[in-house]
Amino acid sequence: MTTENPTRKVRIDKIVLSVGGTAEELEKGVKLLKLIIKRNPAKMKSHKRIPAFGVRPNLEVGAVVTMRENANEVLKRMLTAINNKLRKKQVSENNFSFGIKEYIEIPGMEYQRDLGIMGLDVTVVFKRMGRRITLRKIKKGKVPAKQKITKEEIIKFMEDNFQTEFRWSQIKDFHSFEMEEISNDSKRL
Repeated sequence: MTTENPTRKVRIDKIVLSVGGTAEELEKGVKLLKLIIKRNPAKMKSHKRIPAFGVRPNLEVGAVVTMRENANEVLKRMLTAINNKLRKKQVSENNFSFGIKEYIEIPGMEYQRDLGIMGLDVTVVFKRMGRRITLRKIKKGKVPAKQKITKEEIIKFMEDNFQTEFRWSQIKDFHSFEMEEISNDSKRL
């Protein structure tokens, strides 16, 4: 009888919702995040000057909300907005990210005239027990590489717990769809 080591169990650490923009767009983004999560977002400031985008140092360019409690419920709502489908290239080590093009796709959200049509980004960060050792201030330590969560482990976790469907990029999906059509046509003949 083999039992799984409880310290190797993958967990959701946090979910980060973010919106980018300047001036009026940023204020609309802040209102949107307040509507979705019912918490005040933090505004992010730029550090560099990028003249092509009209960005200067200390200009507010984004808003972020981090959810640690009730992360599963929030993640389920966000995944239903994208039909519970992700691409494998959206997954990286310890996290994955996806975008929601229009906030009205999120269940329970209605169109707000003062906001218009806006989107947001969602980042889900995973952890294992013992991650705090690298983050704490006193007696900070190192964690071995096996403590990191691989893409495969994240994909398996999401498929088991949230029934998320992972696929390759859209080009491959189109190609496989095209090949299925050709094989179906040949069967008919």
